Amino acid sequence: MSLEIRMATAADAVGACSVLRRSIVECCASDHRHDPAILEAWLGNKTPQMVACWFASPTNFALVALDAGVVVGVALLTRAGKLALCYLLPEAQRRGAGSALVEQLETQAKQWGIKAMQLHSTASGQAFFLKQGYAEAGNVRSPYGVETVFCWKALDPACLVTGEPKGDPKRKRFCNCNSA
Repeated sequence: MSLEIRMATAADAVGACSVLRRSIVECCASDHRHDPAILEAWLGNKTPQMVACWFASPTNFALVALDAGVVVGVALLTRAGKLALCYLLPEAQRRGAGSALVEQLETQAKQWGIKAMQLHSTASGQAFFLKQGYAEAGNVRSPYGVETVFCWKALDPACLVTGEPKGDPKRKRFCNCNSA
């Protein structure tokens, strides 16, 4: 894989949309269970026009991963610290593209002064985000009917709120650092 990570542009919207749709259909089957209603709701806003709007928004930071010039991954961070998108083509998984995308989003978040990032992970992506250092903080049902796991990661050590015994990483709780 000749991986390149760069800022997403409107010209990437068609390729990124394809990544989103294929990843959801093919890689998240355990989440949507091939339920047509869930798939329709989840894929409903995954159009090239909508993706281009997400990329153009000044409140978003979007990246694409390319392999030999072809979009194989897409990720998006909001100014509120939400990792809103992180999807890869099935054939691009487990080859470093996802980790590279998340690492660059975290770097941008720190530049924006974001102290903690948050996301809603599907069951399909949960192990990946845990490996990236995100902590689970409870289940949340998505608007499209999929059970997700709320995850977060402190980017600023001052944001960590731990339980007893002091510093026990299993007892981390989400803090609302970004609202200050």
